[in-house]
Amino acid sequence: MTDVQESAESSPAPEGASVEEARVAVVIEDEDDIRSLLSVVLAQAGFEVHGAADGAEGVELVRTHSPLVTTLDVNMPGMDGFETAKRIRAISSTYIVMLSARTEEIDALQGLEAGADDYVAKPFRPRELRARIDAMLRRPRHHVATSASSGDGSEDAWLEHRGLRLNVGTRIVEVDDEGVDLTRSEFDLLADLLAAGRRVRAKSDLALMLRGDPLAATTYVSDSDSRAIEVHMANLRRKLGESPSQPRWIETVRGVGYRLTA
Repeated sequence: MTDVQESAESSPAPEGASVEEARVAVVIEDEDDIRSLLSVVLAQAGFEVHGAADGAEGVELVRTHSPLVTTLDVNMPGMDGFETAKRIRAISSTYIVMLSARTEEIDALQGLEAGADDYVAKPFRPRELRARIDAMLRRPRHHVATSASSGDGSEDAWLEHRGLRLNVGTRIVEVDDEGVDLTRSEFDLLADLLAAGRRVRAKSDLALMLRGDPLAATTYVSDSDSRAIEVHMANLRRKLGESPSQPRWIETVRGVGYRLTA
């Protein structure tokens, strides 16, 4: 438990969470000792924690408590973590961190496709998990708003491009006046691209942005980090109803990244 104690002492409280959002977390984990450990880490980070031993119970806790963060085990009896993530994502925009002893890249990508925001391999260090959650909570909302020409994070801070509208303050996305439901990661990617305009955003830059560290030019970005961006972008395009081969809003710059269409 030493790592947990050190984590609480050495890591500051997350900075990015909106004051309107209650600091509630849900832990979905079938192993009692790991569920207890995760609960301690999150409680020391200032969260009110609710625990579930299976996916169905976890979905109901998310529905009831509207958590800011949800940790989710992949390998659970009955409903597995991938299906649980899909059901959670259908009702909530909570940050989802999936945890699994299965470290193959395909499993991580499957988790992201199911709606997860991050994927952490077991065994994990509590300090690393805390840092990842801190990074997610730092993401939201400020560096995109300040980089936009209209952006101060208020309800009037709309970014627009060819019938696609995004409100930085309210986190609303509309296509031709119809609402679009995005995960937090998908929203953050779209907001970043809209703010950048025709400037190309490299996959590595987008990966660092999702980590909450957009200015760390020397930070290592792995191939799986870049692949995760591709998965998020594929999900984003599918929800917007866009064809990658004939894009209306976001075009791929091969070998580099993405930018808005002309």
